[in-house]
Amino acid sequence: MYQKCINRLEHAQVAELQGKLLRATGMTFEAIGCRMETGQRCMIRASQGAPVEAEVVGFDRDRLFLMPLNRARGLGPGDPVIPIREDIQVPTGRGLLGRILNGAAEPLDGKGPIKTGPTLPLQSEVINPLQRRPVSEPLDVGIRSINSLLSVGKGQRLGLFAGSGVGKSVLLGMMTKMTTADIVVVGLIGERGREVREFVEETLGEEGLARSVVIAAPADESPVLRLRASLMCHRIAEGFRDQGRNVLLLMDSLTRYAQAQREIALAIGEPPATKGYPPSVFSLIPQLVERAGNGRDGSGSITAFYTVLSEGDDQQDPIADASRAILDGHIVLNRSLAEAGHYPAIDIEASISRVMPQVASPDHIRAANSFRRQYSIYQQNKDLLTLGAYKSGSNPALDEAIRNQPAMTALLQQGMKESSDWQSSLNQLTSICG
Repeated sequence: MYQKCINRLEHAQVAELQGKLLRATGMTFEAIGCRMETGQRCMIRASQGAPVEAEVVGFDRDRLFLMPLNRARGLGPGDPVIPIREDIQVPTGRGLLGRILNGAAEPLDGKGPIKTGPTLPLQSEVINPLQRRPVSEPLDVGIRSINSLLSVGKGQRLGLFAGSGVGKSVLLGMMTKMTTADIVVVGLIGERGREVREFVEETLGEEGLARSVVIAAPADESPVLRLRASLMCHRIAEGFRDQGRNVLLLMDSLTRYAQAQREIALAIGEPPATKGYPPSVFSLIPQLVERAGNGRDGSGSITAFYTVLSEGDDQQDPIADASRAILDGHIVLNRSLAEAGHYPAIDIEASISRVMPQVASPDHIRAANSFRRQYSIYQQNKDLLTLGAYKSGSNPALDEAIRNQPAMTALLQQGMKESSDWQSSLNQLTSICG
């Protein structure tokens, strides 16, 4: 008799706990009647349309603040709000290579379902900083000026600071095809929808896409989906790193990630602090960036490049300033160089790699410092040279810089389809400043 009761209980339908929609203001909904935590998903059954998935972004006493993942239509007061108990799962495995996903891990490329290995939760375990392997090995990114003068280490995190239209997307695409990293994960966050296809087909190409995973959340997507896509590209990279792979993570852009969080924070009433950015933005950026880097002994690495948009080429933008403080180096793209046809438009004087002393030899560092000195001396006296006011022999250091200027310019410039590995980059540097 008892066994029959137990069997009936096992097959009994459990009552579905649900709340109801109370209010909709802009992109923010308010619901009451159910208990959910921040970050948890729910489904709103629209009275006049398809169900709408939303995420809890805040609460006030018994009132929940929700934000939909997609455009919400047909919702009305009193519509049921049903919690989704399953955690967000992220696909992993080599079946992701060559695929393009959105922030919900759904394919955008029309190639059918994704064949992957075990899934992982979106949020990962925080690695004890003392258990991380130090950055000690160089990573060849295929860009001559970076390899020689801004050497990158496996597990390093760098910012690519640039305004609009100075070639940052092209530089990222070059790295995807020319790097020696095993896997490339690209996050296109908050950019124009037109640029997603252009980056995949023209900048990345078939060669780059074959070894890459692309996660795209254009500017017209919900800010929740943009945040989720940012976390997803990091989680996918972590999955490959835990398998012992060396991953190159390219996220374009960290600024759009911050702007998505600003939209959410302001919508639920968080007060703005610095130039309209609420305090939560400046706490989330380091949480995201710290997920990259080296793993524990026996695992691989994630070397990350984050593009940071400098509005009006302002390097003191609050997001640019905060990013510069927490990253392991920054590469600045200069608009005047781009306008002069100097590509990649890297401003060597304003850029630095903080781990270069750990990954480059003493001779390499001496040559790089000599190059920087000569380049700086030439730039400081460029007006005198243009006017013809300088007399040869007055300054031996400037005379040397003038002699080496054509070779220095050749080192700094590189064509889109031209690759320069680590050794050839170093050889060219030492031939100038050996």
